[in-house]
Amino acid sequence: MNHKGKIAMKIILVDDEVDFVSALAERLSFRGIDADWVSRPEEAISKVEKGCYDLAVLDMKMPKVSGIALKRHLHEICPEMKFLFLTGHGSEEAFKAGTREAGADCYMLKPVQIEALLANIHEALSERRKEAPDG
Repeated sequence: MNHKGKIAMKIILVDDEVDFVSALAERLSFRGIDADWVSRPEEAISKVEKGCYDLAVLDMKMPKVSGIALKRHLHEICPEMKFLFLTGHGSEEAFKAGTREAGADCYMLKPVQIEALLANIHEALSERRKEAPDG
């Protein structure tokens, strides 16, 4: 816990839309959540290799690598990390099926409502704390 009594969480946002992902990180910051952000999957891999995150928020459709493929790679590096998926493409039913197949902790359609995202972040991280051997 930090000095304000909040639970510290380490989050990474990955989306090829730089304006979107940087604005999302800023909006989370305004609500007390510090999140790293990157616009390329290889940057996310590099950051996670340097130190695990509690949660990754991944765009489903990025050039060269899908969010599902990136999740699989990041999970190999950091098995305890939780994942949320975002997409602006396709139907909700297809998206739900794809994220279930990928083992996503949560999915959200763009445009993202910040309060809903915050609720999903807190839910995913509270589940992670319940799963922890000491939690």
